[in-house]
Amino acid sequence: MPRPLSQDRSVSSPARSTRPPTGPRQLHPGAWWLWALGLGAAATRTTNPVILLLLAATAGYVVAARRGDAPWSRSYGAFLRLGLLVLGIRLVFAVLLGSPVPGTHVLFTLPELPLPAWAQGVRIGGRVTLEGLLSALYDGLRLATLLVCVGAANSLASPARLLRALPGALYEAGVAVVVAMTFAPNLVADVRRLRAARRLRGRNDRGVAAVLSVGLPVLEGALERSIALAAAMDTRGFGRTADVPRRLARVTAALTLAGLLGVCLAAYGLLTAGGAGWALPVLLLGLAAAFAGLLLGSRRSVRTRHRPDPWTLPEWLTAGSGAAVAALVTWLASRDPAAFAPTVVPPTVPVLPLAVVPAVLLGLVPAFAAPTPPRRAS
Repeated sequence: MPRPLSQDRSVSSPARSTRPPTGPRQLHPGAWWLWALGLGAAATRTTNPVILLLLAATAGYVVAARRGDAPWSRSYGAFLRLGLLVLGIRLVFAVLLGSPVPGTHVLFTLPELPLPAWAQGVRIGGRVTLEGLLSALYDGLRLATLLVCVGAANSLASPARLLRALPGALYEAGVAVVVAMTFAPNLVADVRRLRAARRLRGRNDRGVAAVLSVGLPVLEGALERSIALAAAMDTRGFGRTADVPRRLARVTAALTLAGLLGVCLAAYGLLTAGGAGWALPVLLLGLAAAFAGLLLGSRRSVRTRHRPDPWTLPEWLTAGSGAAVAALVTWLASRDPAAFAPTVVPPTVPVLPLAVVPAVLLGLVPAFAAPTPPRRAS
């Protein structure tokens, strides 16, 4: 009589492999955010519209090349429209409320509303100058580029994987941040789904009436999703912490707070003239204190990580390309401030320095180095 399979010693169990699985995979979300923050930091160093448009085009190309088909991957278009809306509002405010930038090239004059004496320095209407519009255009375009970079990170990095990558000390705060970050992608997905349903029923999906009719189902879906998420998190034990001594908790809070204050103080010193001498040591001490606080605070977390995301060569190339863009643009801006901040009084035509082109194009490295994300259908 043959022995059962569980008792047959000739059948050996397959060896477990510790190597990461091959095939399509998602890039580490931290690498995407470091890349996007690098492009955003480069955008803050200039008001040249040509450089800002080049940064936005770089982020858009990477999104088009490495975006998946998950619901949160479709939020990039919403961030683009939001950036255009911010730019338009900035220009409208410059036209209606005026600009503090003095100008002599008057484009047109609006009827000015008289204001009382206590509102000195504020005007509604009046002359609209070319210099004021150019200043508003450059500032609005810089803010729109920052929104484009944030939208690129939102559409490329998985919020759930980003939550898993956070240290244990920041896990509770990370839950709130990740839930807040998923609001915009889920809102866009709900609006797309409801508009498609209206088209299938033969109704118009454009116009103010269509938007108002879609608003109530979107809010209802958001409320149901929030309740389901809260129930799922409570079932899986989110929020449980381990018992630690009171003295250790106080030391952890003191180190974390001192480290964050040191980093903020060092950032202020690096941005001001003459503060580079003391800012760098304070920055190092602040980072060390914050790291020690986070390391001690991770003892309160009782969660485990199943299959952590690997950090390999594609992650290093992606994060390094963003850091390289930020560093090179900052260095070039210090060498040639006039090219990176074109004057509006008098108005000048923005020029594109040739050295900044390869520096910004380094941000295209993830479009070729990052792995192709897996498709949900496969």
